[in-house]
Amino acid sequence: MPSRPWHACVFHRKTRLALKATIYKAQLQIADMDRQLYADHGLTLALHPSETEERLLIRLLAFALNVPHDDERGMLQFARGLSDTDEPDLWQHDLSGQLVHWIEVGQPDDRRLAKACGRAERVTLVTYGPSVAVWWSGIERKLTRLNNLTVWQIPSEQSQALARLAQRAMQWQLTVQDGHVWVHGDTQEVEIVPSCLRAPAPPR
Repeated sequence: MPSRPWHACVFHRKTRLALKATIYKAQLQIADMDRQLYADHGLTLALHPSETEERLLIRLLAFALNVPHDDERGMLQFARGLSDTDEPDLWQHDLSGQLVHWIEVGQPDDRRLAKACGRAERVTLVTYGPSVAVWWSGIERKLTRLNNLTVWQIPSEQSQALARLAQRAMQWQLTVQDGHVWVHGDTQEVEIVPSCLRAPAPPR
């Protein structure tokens, strides 16, 4: 079998590297009784080529649980995250450009979290997956000075159940009460109970 010319191989490689993001659209109806927040949001999310639907929906959940009541201090927006190491998964800037809230998803290292805490007023990490316990045991002590950091864990079986709600066009009714989150998708409901691994230090 004849080999392909070198320029064909280069083109094939570039084609693989230039994979495009997959677009998902979500309509959220949020009834958050813990925060007294009731709102509807129409969102467009891009699934990065290296990202799973589980991670995508954790990002969507993070938006729903952290979206502010109003835009007086700016809107919560999806950032480039995996596509740009200088940006988180979501962030909120006020009208002056000040970074109000940095939201990360996954299991970042302590240096990334320290950098984020130095840039933003608040930093929230939403972690998930079966390896959280091992990751957390290795990083927890390194975060003691990060007084504006909150870390939430989504149990692995719950994040996996959430991933099964993934559709290119989604309609969610999301209810929050007493720390429990119920996500009603088009075909099923998932209950999520985030656990707080770390809360910000109380003001002195």
